Amino acid sequence: MDSLILGSSTGGHSLFTPGRSSWRSNDLKAVHFPSSSIGVQVPTCNSYSIIEKFYTKRFRQYIVKHHARGIQETSTAFQKSNTKFLVNATSGHPLESEPGAYPKTTGNSVKNALDAFYRFSRPHTVIGTALSIVSVSLLAVEKVSDVSSLFFTGVLEAVVAALMMNIYIVGLNQLSDIEIDKVNKPYLPLASGEYSTFTGIMIVTSFSIMSFWLGWIVGSWPLFWALFISFVLGTAYSINLPLLRWKRFALVAAMCILAVRAVIVQLAFYLHIQTHVFSRPAIISKPLIFATAFMSFFSVVIALFKDIPDIEGDKIFGIRSYTVRLGQERVFWICISLLEMAYGVSILVGATSSYTWSKVIIVLGHSILASILWIRAKSVDLKSKAAITSCYMFIWKLFYAEYFLIPLIR
Repeated sequence: MDSLILGSSTGGHSLFTPGRSSWRSNDLKAVHFPSSSIGVQVPTCNSYSIIEKFYTKRFRQYIVKHHARGIQETSTAFQKSNTKFLVNATSGHPLESEPGAYPKTTGNSVKNALDAFYRFSRPHTVIGTALSIVSVSLLAVEKVSDVSSLFFTGVLEAVVAALMMNIYIVGLNQLSDIEIDKVNKPYLPLASGEYSTFTGIMIVTSFSIMSFWLGWIVGSWPLFWALFISFVLGTAYSINLPLLRWKRFALVAAMCILAVRAVIVQLAFYLHIQTHVFSRPAIISKPLIFATAFMSFFSVVIALFKDIPDIEGDKIFGIRSYTVRLGQERVFWICISLLEMAYGVSILVGATSSYTWSKVIIVLGHSILASILWIRAKSVDLKSKAAITSCYMFIWKLFYAEYFLIPLIR
């Protein structure tokens, strides 16, 4: 067989000794492998040494070149990753909320979907709605035997129907405020782009239909009218149509929230249990009057306070809230003063109770809440949006606490 010649055509004369333009025959010698008849001519010691040096040099250049390229690519990737980390850290959002932060597995997809819906539903309002319905339902309980499966079924029907309507109302508000929320609440799914407008419309439409359907099949007129009035006021508050979008007008917006949170929730859901579940005549009791009056104060405070951290977006989009008109500090202290007045009246109401246990709990409970509110208010930095938002969520916690005290008023 023909011999195999090892050589190179890299160009230039780097493989050759100076003054030589070709290989000489004595630079090669034949090598025969014992197990084969193939003969291979390989370079002799001198020429092999030259080739070895050449390839060693080229190999080193290759390693250095690609190693440097790898370092540069790694550095670039790290810088991009670090930039994302810094953006997330600055915005105050957790890393896991960033799309693509984790591999797109089925488990992570489900987790992200649930997280987006959790934020879309505005959980502080969901908790407030559920607690308020349970609390005012307990006002209709007159004896231990009233706490039965029938009672729990009636409460569950009211809570589920009301929560569905709650999601419709907060969802519609987000659909109407997408551009404003990009400034005030960029973490919400519609503002962040996690939900498309179509997705938002489908969610609010579905939940409103299911709420009315449940209210209808239950057959309770107080429950159905509570849902219907909430639907009308919630729609008029948010939707951008002629003569509507009442949130643009501070007083009307506050009255909408007061009507739903203070009047409808207290009266309608109490009557649902009293007349539909227990089949008793409607009676307006002292605890019910107190709950309605106290929550009227609280609803006005929530209506005013919620606009304090949103002043930037409201100014840009022409929402004439009281905060925009009067300033953050003034509205903040108006809210604190209203709540302290409400707690003062609650202490007086509790002191007039003929039941010692009720008197002690109501007076002591409201005194503690009033003190905590004042201490917290004095520590709030009104120049910090995060601090104001945190205080707003604290107001909601006081709202929850009140519904634990209301059933104990006698």
